[in-house]
Amino acid sequence: MNAAPLIIAIDGPAASGKGTLARRLAAHYGLRHLDTGLTYRAVAAVLLESGADLTDEAAAEVAAAALDISALDHGPLSAHGIAEAASRIAVLPALRRQLVKKQRAFAAPPPGAVLDGRDIGTVVCPDAAAKLYLSASPEIRARRRTAEMRQRGVAIDEAAVLADLRRRDERDASRADSPQRPASDAHLLDTSEMTIEAAFRAAVDIVDRAVLARNWVHPEPDVPD
Repeated sequence: MNAAPLIIAIDGPAASGKGTLARRLAAHYGLRHLDTGLTYRAVAAVLLESGADLTDEAAAEVAAAALDISALDHGPLSAHGIAEAASRIAVLPALRRQLVKKQRAFAAPPPGAVLDGRDIGTVVCPDAAAKLYLSASPEIRARRRTAEMRQRGVAIDEAAVLADLRRRDERDASRADSPQRPASDAHLLDTSEMTIEAAFRAAVDIVDRAVLARNWVHPEPDVPD
């Protein structure tokens, strides 16, 4: 039997549903979860607080090296300004190398982990047991993100959210270092017309088949009564 850590890689653009799915899969299989986007947001928050230039690669690398990625708080890192700054600094190669090392170290200990982001299946964990790439139309994603922010009490225009998502998509897909794209062996899930439950069940089926194919040892899933 293969006793290596079970690593599940979930990639996709913002508001495609990968974070929600990753958390559910982690709970289902008894694995740790890391939203790798938060690691970039955490570095961006440090740079913004210190007044550093967001193009200062050395400062970003130093901030990343000091970061404890096991103790990130989504709440304060969810601000729009931090998200925009994170997207800008994510193009810095030295920063990406530093954070990828930390992300791999997070995933390595047994029993494994679920990581979601933009380059998990292609760069961070190319040997992951299961790889999923989630997508949805920009309009659907903008609608989801707007609803999410309004539920948190943030007044925001859906058209502005859509424009921002398109800018981020272009930036993530066109960067020279680790551009956002599906891994060649990733399973593609278009969540545009899928409920959260439907996406979860489809993902569990994909992961279970991957585990079976690799003869993986993993904890018994938490199956509701």
